[in-house]
Amino acid sequence: MTKSEILDKCIAFSVKINKLRKYLREEQHEYNNSDQIQRSGTSIGANYSEACDAESKADFVHKLHIALKEANETMYWLKVLYGSEFISKNQYDELMNDLDEIYKILFSSVKTAKEKLKS
Repeated sequence: MTKSEILDKCIAFSVKINKLRKYLREEQHEYNNSDQIQRSGTSIGANYSEACDAESKADFVHKLHIALKEANETMYWLKVLYGSEFISKNQYDELMNDLDEIYKILFSSVKTAKEKLKS
C-alpha cells in the first residue's frame, strides 16, 4: 500500500470522526467525549502526514509512533461511547473496522521502520 493510499484512508477516517462528532453534539448532546474522539481520531492522519514529510528516519519513526498512539486513544473513546450508549453497534463496528485497518498498517509501518533504523 502506498503512502498516498494510507493517507487517503486516514483522511476518510477523519471525515467519519468529524461527522460522528457532529452527530454526538447535535443528536446526543454529548460534548466532552465528542471533543476527545475528534482530537484523537483526526490526529492519526495528521501525524501520518507529518511522518511522510519527516526530516530523518528517526523523525519518521517518532511521528508514526505518535499516529499509532492516537489510534489507540481513539479505540478507547469508541469503546467509551459505545459502552455509554451514545453510538449504535453499527456505528461502533464500522468505525472500529476502519480504525483496526489503519492501526494494523501503522503498527506494521512502525515495526518495519524501527528495524530499518537499527540496521
